[in-house]
Amino acid sequence: MSDTLAGPVSHALEVKHSRFLAQAAPVATPADALAFHAQLARTPATHHCWAYRIGQDYRSSDDGEPAGTAGRPILAAIDGQGFDQVVVVVTRWYGGINLGAGGLVRAYGGAAAECLRTAPRVPLVAWRTLVVEAPFDDLGAVHAALAAHGAQRLAETFGTQGVRLEFRLPDERAEALAAHLRDATRNRARIGDNAGQ
Repeated sequence: MSDTLAGPVSHALEVKHSRFLAQAAPVATPADALAFHAQLARTPATHHCWAYRIGQDYRSSDDGEPAGTAGRPILAAIDGQGFDQVVVVVTRWYGGINLGAGGLVRAYGGAAAECLRTAPRVPLVAWRTLVVEAPFDDLGAVHAALAAHGAQRLAETFGTQGVRLEFRLPDERAEALAAHLRDATRNRARIGDNAGQ
């Protein structure tokens, strides 16, 4: 499982009088990534090169630098640091000295990698939404089981036969919770992915 950023981060670097500023942020969608880039691209600078990865979806841009010298090295930095759901924009202010293709790759990739290397990270968690239906007598046991497995209650409704709770929890805990509910309610609680189950 990958990590994402805990919040926005940045890292500055100077190479032969050119200034590079890498700025990274967690994003949930490609639209979020492009909006982050658009916001930073308003800053007057020579180039705003960028890349993002969101699961299997990724894009990068050299923003006028020679092909393959900026966007791809930034994307490689994201992947190399084990991040997902992240966008990185590296802004360059040209300093009058050409860096050459190798120098650009090192500067863009290095600024992005260092920005991410020192960033606070949080693990990406796959969440699952489930529903449990149980008789009123088992309500205390159901609430205790949900709390014990870190489930977040989304909705709770009461009917003539009992309670219906919709909740979400990390996917990896779903099986353990189902077993806990079976044991705690003597198999009277029914758990499923939606109301139809």
